[in-house]
Amino acid sequence: MSDQNAENKSTMNENTDNLSQNEAVDEALANMLNTDDSRSSVELPDDGDDEIKEKLSAEIAELKDKLLRNIAEFDNYKRRVAREKQEMLQTAGKDVIQSMLEVMDDMDRADKQLETTTDVAVIKEGISLVFSKMRHVMQQKGVKRMEAENTEFNADLHEAITEIPAPSDNMKGKVIAVVESGYYLNDKLIRFAKVVVGK
Repeated sequence: MSDQNAENKSTMNENTDNLSQNEAVDEALANMLNTDDSRSSVELPDDGDDEIKEKLSAEIAELKDKLLRNIAEFDNYKRRVAREKQEMLQTAGKDVIQSMLEVMDDMDRADKQLETTTDVAVIKEGISLVFSKMRHVMQQKGVKRMEAENTEFNADLHEAITEIPAPSDNMKGKVIAVVESGYYLNDKLIRFAKVVVGK
C-alpha cells in the first residue's frame, strides 16, 4: 500500500512539474505577443529544452528587429509628409501667381501708355483688354462670379449691407443692387456677395 502511495505521489509531482513547465512556456509566448512597451524584455522558461529557448530567442529578436524597422519607416514617413505639406503650403499659390504675372505685364504697359497717350479711346481699349485678360485667367483657375442681382436674398450666399424700399412689389426680399460681387472657386463659395435688399 505504501508503495502505491509513493508511486501516486511521484506521478503527482511529475504532473506538477509538467504543468509548471507548460505554464512557463505559455507565459513566454504571451510575453512574445505582448505589445506593452513597459515590458521591454521577455522572460523565457528557466527550465526546459535549450533548443526551444534558442528558437524563442531568435523569433523574439526577429520580431523586435521588424518592429524597430517599422517604427523607423513610419517616423521617416511622418517627417516626409510634414515636409511636403510645408512645401505645398509655401508654393500653393505659385500657379495662380504665375498666371497673374502676364496680367501684371499688361497693366505695366497700360500704365506707360497712360503717361504718353491722350487719346481716350485708345486708353479705354487698353484697359478693357487688361480687364478681359484678368477675367479670363481667373476663369481658367476655376473662379466664377456669382450672379446675385434680381435674385431672392439668400443668407447662405448674400450678405445684406442695407435694406431700401423696393421699387416694385415683386422686388421685395430680392437683391436690388450688388455692392461687392460674390465668387465661387470650383463651385465652392469663397466670398459672399454684399448686396442691397428690397423691403
